[in-house]
Amino acid sequence: MRHFISIALLAAMPAVAAAADNPDWAYPVTPRPEPHDNLVLKQVPGSDKAYTQAQIDDPFNPPDWFPDEHPPMPPAVAQGTKPAARACAQCHLPSGDGHPESSSLAGLPVRYLMQQMAAFKNGHRKGVRATTMVTIAQAISDEDALAASGYFASLKPGIFTKVVETDTVPKSYVGAGGMRFAEPDGGKEPFGNRIIVLPQDEARAKLRDPHSGFIDYVPVGSIEKGEALVKTGGGGKTTPCIMCHGQNLKGLGDWPSIAGRPPTYIVRQLNDMQSGARSGDSMTLMKAVVERLTLDDMIAIAAYLGSREP
Repeated sequence: MRHFISIALLAAMPAVAAAADNPDWAYPVTPRPEPHDNLVLKQVPGSDKAYTQAQIDDPFNPPDWFPDEHPPMPPAVAQGTKPAARACAQCHLPSGDGHPESSSLAGLPVRYLMQQMAAFKNGHRKGVRATTMVTIAQAISDEDALAASGYFASLKPGIFTKVVETDTVPKSYVGAGGMRFAEPDGGKEPFGNRIIVLPQDEARAKLRDPHSGFIDYVPVGSIEKGEALVKTGGGGKTTPCIMCHGQNLKGLGDWPSIAGRPPTYIVRQLNDMQSGARSGDSMTLMKAVVERLTLDDMIAIAAYLGSREP
């Protein structure tokens, strides 16, 4: 079962620098090529399904290891529409919990999800991690987008991330699916001001197993610093998140839940809002919220939010 809790830190650099740069640990770089065995049927614990790696990596028919654990998936979620609208489940999983390179969608309001699809379609969300979604949003029908939004809104978010504060982290690389994996030769390196996300079980992560989550390694002290920013605004540095997202951070009206969301995703969104990669009318309030945040602050906020129960 999925069992994880904890969060990430913020690094101290000027807001201008934070807006100008996309840290490669938050925005996965070109993956290292890896050979795949596309003949052997593979399985995950607790499932009677079996898929080859080619089937697992199929963007128009991704695996559904546990079909009894969720409502019937709409076609847009399960298969997508060729040639451009990939199945939502490939990146966000049938559970809606997503992977570090994408985002968790489970439990988000339908209206919010539809607003984001419109933002991708209309050029209000840009950047290296938005490219795939821009293509999908421009290809998918409004009916399919609404059906997918309703499906993910109906799901209960799982505890899929364990946040761990540390001074050192395993050496790692970006591999299949834009996920980060520990170097086979082992070894550790100084942590620095980053969030490094590694699978709890590398093999199961590559199989897109929704029962196997991730560990988010964050700098020591991140969670405490993030809590102060989220709850009080850090002495006037920003607006407390609880004002719009609720005391429990699980959303108010159309304001989405941010508790338990993947920390690297949170950093990307704060950085994108500050840099202008996320724009449009819905960003008017958030632009003022993120204006004075350093990358350190973003890491800390993300760490605290990631440590909360979704």
